[in-house]
Amino acid sequence: MQKNVGSLDQTIRYVVAILLVMLAVFLPVAWSWVFLVPAAILAFTAATGWCGLYRLFGIKTCPIEKK
Repeated sequence: MQKNVGSLDQTIRYVVAILLVMLAVFLPVAWSWVFLVPAAILAFTAATGWCGLYRLFGIKTCPIEKK
């Protein structure tokens, strides 16, 4: 997997994931999964630096690698 998520994008994904987890904590258990699943996906893509949707659409927010 080639990295396609930049550092600013990763930071935003972490922040949104944390906010979604906080929402899930305060909502009834039946609705908490609605926020936990996207939070887990955002945290995973931020941690790995790779996003499948970005790859599908050819988007790359990380700096260009010099050879």
